[in-house]
Amino acid sequence: MADNPVVHTTSEALFNPEQVTDVFSKVSGHSAIAALCGQTPVPFAGMETYIFTMDGEASIVAEGGQKPAGDAKFNKVAVKPLKIVYQHRLTDEFINMAEEVALPYLEQFYDGFAKKVARALDIMAFKGLNPATKAASTEIGDNCFDSKITQTVAYDATNADDNIDEAVSKIMEKDGTATGIAMSPRVAADMGKIKDKSGSKVSLYPEFRFGGKPKEFGGLGLDINNTVSFGASVEASAENTVAYAGNFESAMKWGYTQSVKTEIIQYGDPDGQGDLKRTNEIVIRAEAYIGWGIIDPDSFVRIVKTNPAAK
Repeated sequence: MADNPVVHTTSEALFNPEQVTDVFSKVSGHSAIAALCGQTPVPFAGMETYIFTMDGEASIVAEGGQKPAGDAKFNKVAVKPLKIVYQHRLTDEFINMAEEVALPYLEQFYDGFAKKVARALDIMAFKGLNPATKAASTEIGDNCFDSKITQTVAYDATNADDNIDEAVSKIMEKDGTATGIAMSPRVAADMGKIKDKSGSKVSLYPEFRFGGKPKEFGGLGLDINNTVSFGASVEASAENTVAYAGNFESAMKWGYTQSVKTEIIQYGDPDGQGDLKRTNEIVIRAEAYIGWGIIDPDSFVRIVKTNPAAK
């Protein structure tokens, strides 16, 4: 531990590769997108994905007849990383602690950073919100599920399973494939309440009862996460998305750059809470760059609940 840059340096440093892998390996446990969609390395400058489509069908051509042109085209989807910052204050005694004492604090910081980044990925990509303010982010713009995905199914709590089936059917009708479902805890609870239609009062989906969080449903990957219906915009919007179904494996890309920066700040007012020296504190700050892109919006459907208060 003698060469640990986080404990001994006061300037910007980088996690070593082992630390980067460890921090982000914890993301899948707290992010619906990370759980359902494999990550792709994203260069610092971003990346572009090209989508090749061929509309129409192959044509029979009579002898001597003209060969009709097909409607093939390329579309481009940009995946540009955004900076995510997580920081917190603690007593400046930390920098004078023995390494074996300071290490548990740093481990908790890394773990907290992983969780915050994981939630941020969902909140930004699903909702287009700044996680800290719950306000729409101009940096994200319309690069989020709630803006790009126009196919919807109206939510009925008593028939939540039928809503999911209808959402998947909409994707299949467009020759698409559904690989996963991200649902809010409210939908999961409603699933557990659905009884056998014969009147026996037997729960059709007992795996959802008592806070159960199954990892698959109907052969599709499943993640239950409150980020699905996150944000103050829930009350202000006419519709609130409570679940997403679609091709998370192929129709979306996300990833992070390899440089995850961390630093210990001893001077100034880096977080707007007062001068550090005056309060005998330091700030530990970590930054990461995460990018995502919705490759094919038609491969997803939002299940939405109407909010009468917004009308």
